[in-house]
Amino acid sequence: MDFSEVADTAVSHAAMVAKSFRGEIHLLHVVSTNSSIDSAKEKLEVKCKEAENKYQVPCRYHIEKGSIFDEIGKVGEKVGAMLIVMGTHGLKGIQHLTGSYALKVIGHSKVPFIVVQNKKPKGKIQDIVLPIRFSQETKSKLSITASIAKHFDATIHIFTSKENDEFLQTKVSRELIFAKHYFDERGVKYDVEVAKELGNFTPQMLDYANSINADLLAIVNSSGDGGFLPDVFKGEGEQEVISNKYEIPTIIMNPTQHFVPEHFG
Repeated sequence: MDFSEVADTAVSHAAMVAKSFRGEIHLLHVVSTNSSIDSAKEKLEVKCKEAENKYQVPCRYHIEKGSIFDEIGKVGEKVGAMLIVMGTHGLKGIQHLTGSYALKVIGHSKVPFIVVQNKKPKGKIQDIVLPIRFSQETKSKLSITASIAKHFDATIHIFTSKENDEFLQTKVSRELIFAKHYFDERGVKYDVEVAKELGNFTPQMLDYANSINADLLAIVNSSGDGGFLPDVFKGEGEQEVISNKYEIPTIIMNPTQHFVPEHFG
């Protein structure tokens, strides 16, 4: 919570999820000096009261001294958070606000992140876009996405790439079959949309998500060194996704995460 407008938007998304579980939200503000603590405390008390009155969900706050990028994961784990919701101010903003080190924080986090911009939630997650290309889909990615969809009775819209190479076509088909079987077994609603053009996968996926007024994009970080390379993009346009021009929130997961499914579903 940096007391910006986008931070208020992040609170609205966090409150929507927390309220659906009869849970609570925790606001985190990080200071660099002890002299900033009293001022931050006053502001956080106001923000918590505003959130409780507006969203009817309990709110707590935390003030930590240090680096925001060190403290986000620590506090999330300490309070047993289901999700960490972080606001960004767009493509330039995420560089300014987070930088490469923060992306590593997300990659190492035991708690999935939802990155939001200024777009307010509709009050319920109804449509989730899940991009599937030809990389191996992780069970964690499907598990978390399915669990969220089940909880909110949402529909997963699988978006796959168009390929003219027979080998890649086979790989896409194999991953798609695996995902469909996984969702069928769990009674999750889904449909499938194939990209209309070869290449330009990320822009096509984002345009499709916007066309259906999607509430969430679901991507996974597969880089073992804590980097930020979603498996479906292989370094292509990861910032374009999380800071997309349509301001669609993005949930970012790690292959080893099983945290959300224990809570969702």
